[in-house]
Amino acid sequence: QVQLVESGGGLVQAGGSLGVSCLFSGRSFGMYAIGWFRQTPGKEREFVAAINWNGGNTFYGDSVKGRFTITRDNAKNMVYLQMNSLKPEDTAVYYCAAYKGAVIELSPDYYDYWGQGTQVTVSS
Repeated sequence: QVQLVESGGGLVQAGGSLGVSCLFSGRSFGMYAIGWFRQTPGKEREFVAAINWNGGNTFYGDSVKGRFTITRDNAKNMVYLQMNSLKPEDTAVYYCAAYKGAVIELSPDYYDYWGQGTQVTVSS
């Protein structure tokens, strides 16, 4: 049974930085690619970033490229999303998700497991 738990969300001013974390519980963390998605009310879930099984390959959504960094620590079963130069439009609930696969996928449909989400609010 895989479980994902996000933490680290909060309120930050525009231009500031915030990090969110995702703890993976279950077996074979190293076999899973991990993605971060975000969602605001009334909108579809948006791809933010993803990382492959060993951290050697990452991919970012256009809206966060150059500002966000995704990393993972397989020894700790953790994935991190460091968010810099935050903008009010980054305000959303951020979800981490996992699927057992070798390549990075951008569509949420590929991901089998989801966390409960953590709120990130960026004030102007």
